[in-house]
Amino acid sequence: MSRIGRLPIPIPDGVEVTLDGQHLSVTGPLGTLERDVHPEMAVVREDGLLRIVRPSDEPRHRALHGLTRSLVANMVTGVTAGFTKVLEISGVGYRAQLQGETLVLALGFSHPVEIPPPEGIRFSIETPTRLSVSGADRELVGQVAAAIRAKRKPEPYKGKGIRYAGEQIRRKAGKTGKVGGAA
Repeated sequence: MSRIGRLPIPIPDGVEVTLDGQHLSVTGPLGTLERDVHPEMAVVREDGLLRIVRPSDEPRHRALHGLTRSLVANMVTGVTAGFTKVLEISGVGYRAQLQGETLVLALGFSHPVEIPPPEGIRFSIETPTRLSVSGADRELVGQVAAAIRAKRKPEPYKGKGIRYAGEQIRRKAGKTGKVGGAA
């Protein structure tokens, strides 16, 4: 049996789970998330826990079992604690600022890059070179963070660009070999 799929999902206080056929709705302090569960998977509610039940041991059902459990657990975590992705900007003159809710990035282009937040997403700026994307929907937070990173990916020669916090950028030696340690 799937090690992830068989784990029960505890429902914390203040979280309301509504199951209507295959449509799952989770409401908590940070908002409401809705998702249609795969038709072959069953969500069972029993005394403060959610369990995902699969119909058979076919490889396809085993894969869907763990996936469905992870998606539902992320919904419960999202409406209680939320998710955050931190991005770092490096480069001379590269910086971020907020104008109202809109994120404005100076990334070395001839114009500032403006990114309005989708519904349910919040931008916050810790320093001009460090920003965070947060929200209840884990999938949407990751997608927005990836879209911001795609505006100026980190390049391998000087490391300039936008990267996730803690991401290692493989550096390459230039033509003269200064960075790579060549003689």
